[in-house]
Amino acid sequence: MLRIGCHLSSSKGFLAMARTAEEIGATTFQFFTRNPRGGTAKTWEPEDVKAMLEYFQQAGIAKPLAHAPYTLNACAKDENVRNFALETMTDDLKRLEMIPGVMYNFHPGSHVGQGSEEGIRLIADTLNHVLREDMQTTVLLETMAGKGSEVGRDFEELRSIIDRVELSHKLGICLDTCHVWDGGYDIVENLDGVIREFDSVVGLARLKAIHLNDSMNPRNSHKDRHEKIGKGNIGLEAFRRIVNHPALRELPFYLETPNELEGYQEEIALLKRMAE
Repeated sequence: MLRIGCHLSSSKGFLAMARTAEEIGATTFQFFTRNPRGGTAKTWEPEDVKAMLEYFQQAGIAKPLAHAPYTLNACAKDENVRNFALETMTDDLKRLEMIPGVMYNFHPGSHVGQGSEEGIRLIADTLNHVLREDMQTTVLLETMAGKGSEVGRDFEELRSIIDRVELSHKLGICLDTCHVWDGGYDIVENLDGVIREFDSVVGLARLKAIHLNDSMNPRNSHKDRHEKIGKGNIGLEAFRRIVNHPALRELPFYLETPNELEGYQEEIALLKRMAE
C-alpha cells in the first residue's frame, strides 16, 4: 500500500487533521509544530492527541511527520537566531513525545557567509544539545536545493552533519524530490544512480521519508520552487518510477505541492493509481 499524504493545517487540532486526512484519501500527513514563520507554539491538548491516535487505528493512518518552522536556522551567523533554533527544537521534541512514532523534519539552515564547514559544525552542535537517548522521535535532516548559503545541498554535507552527532542513531533523512532535482541530482533519467549514490554516501537505512514535489525549475537551478505533480520539470513518469521504486515504495510520501485540499485529494488518488 502506498502510504501518502500532504501537509495539513494544525489550527483546528490533531483529531481534525486525522479526519481531514481520511476524507481526502491520505494514509499519513505532515504538520507544522508551530507557525511556519516562528513564534510561540500553540498548546497541545493531551485529549486531542489521544483522540487522534485512536482515530489512526480505524482510519489506517500512520507515520505523521512534524515539520519545524522555516525560520529555524541552527547555523545562523546571529547567535540569537541560533538560540531560537535550539530552544524551538528542544520544546518541539519535548512535546512530540506525546505522539509515538512521529518524525520531526527540519531544514538544516543557511550558514550566511560563514562557510559550509562552520555551518555543518553549528548544526551538529545544536543536534548534540537537543537529542536525547530516551526520546522516541526520529529527527530528519531535509535535502536542500542549494539556494544561497543553504547547508544540505548535497548528500556529502548531510553525511558530514551526521558524522558529528553523538546520538546519530536518532537521525534520518527526508528526501525532497524538488530539492534534489534543483540541487542537480537527475531523478528523471537516472533515479537508480541517485539512489545508489545516496546509499553510498549516507546509507539507505537513513532514508525515512520523501517530500513528493514537482519543480518549476530545470535541474541544477538551485531555486527551490515546488510545482504540482506532473506539471513541472520532473514530470509524471518520473513520479511513477519514484513511488514504485523498490528502495522507496515502503517509505511514507508527503505532498508539499501548491494545492488546496481538493488538489491534494486529486494528487493522492493519481499517485495511488500509479502505484503498482
